[in-house]
This record gives sequence, C-alpha cells and structure tokens, in this order.
Amino acid sequence: MSARNSDKQYGWVAIVLHWFMAPAIIGMFALGWWMRQLSYYDPWYRQGPELHKGIGILLLGLLLFRLLWKLANPSPAAAANTPRWQALAARAAHGVIYLLLLAIMCSGYLISTADGRPIDVFGWFSVPATIQGFANQEDIAGEIHEILAWTLMALVALHALAALKHHFFDRDATLRRMLGLRTKAASSDNHSQTRATLSSVTATTTK
Repeated sequence: MSARNSDKQYGWVAIVLHWFMAPAIIGMFALGWWMRQLSYYDPWYRQGPELHKGIGILLLGLLLFRLLWKLANPSPAAAANTPRWQALAARAAHGVIYLLLLAIMCSGYLISTADGRPIDVFGWFSVPATIQGFANQEDIAGEIHEILAWTLMALVALHALAALKHHFFDRDATLRRMLGLRTKAASSDNHSQTRATLSSVTATTTK
C-alpha cells in the first residue's frame, strides 16, 4: 500500500492517522467527562487533568500534521453512484469536524494556561502560556470546550452511522478503503493489469 492517497484508495498514512486519532479523541471525551465527576480528594483529581492536557497537546500536533497532509494529498473521490448531495454533505461534515477539533484544542489550551502556567507534556517539553488574563477566561473557555466537545461527539456518531450505511446498505467501498482493505475496483484493476502483463509476456515468448 502506498503512503499517498490515490483517486480510489487512501494511503497508509491517512489510514493510520485516522484510526489512531479517532479512538484517542473519543477517549479524551470520556476522560474529560469522568474528570468532572471526581471529588477534590480523589487521587485522579489532579492526575486526570494533567493526562488530559498532555494528550491534548500531542493530538493537536497530530491534527496539524493531518491537515497539512490532507492539503498536500487530497482524499479519494466519493464511491461510485454516491449522490452529489451526499458527497458534498460528507465533505462539509469532515470540514466541520476538523474545525471543531481545532476549536476544542484551542479552548482547552486557554483553560489550561489561564493562570499563566505552561502546559507540561509528560516531562518531555512544555507549552508556554501566551494568552491569559481575560476576565473569567477559564470559565468561559471551559463552557465553550464542553459545548464543542458534545457537538463533536454527535458528529462523530453521525459519521460512524454514515460509514455503516455505506457498507451495509449501499454496499460500496467507502468503509473498506478507510480500513485499508482492497476494494473491488482496485482488485479489478490489478487483475486487468496482471492479465495484460501475462498476455504481453505470452506474445513475446511466442514470437
């Protein structure tokens, strides 16, 4: 499998980024929800946020790389027979998901650095506080962070349902190619190339 996308198939870089980030982001949502249930004396009351912030910064780095990769490496075309409105809706949903992720991570940064302290990322490096001092910065950014996180989860659920619809009802290659599985079209192309190669070799040897 190629690292880059083709017009029919995702490359392994896009596939790895998608399937690494998707569960990590869902896990971050679950961690954030769980942290809100902790009492002041719970041992995870401080450890949970530190873990959440560290993973968040790493995911932000991956997201920026993924956006750059997407710009330099366009996604495959929609599966055959996909209505135009569905293809446009899917592209719009992907764009909104990327914007939500950026906004969630930026609001998380504003929460974490509201007191002027940098974000420590597992002792590897720290991200300085560059924007702080706004009135009620932590509270306002926290409310935005929560609303956007729930909105993102709703879109992620819709995205997953759409992928299952494509696979089980439309029976097209949308989900298979995001899983890195060979599509029927790709298999047919490879079989055609193989037959053409064998025919060429046979013709050469019979001369």
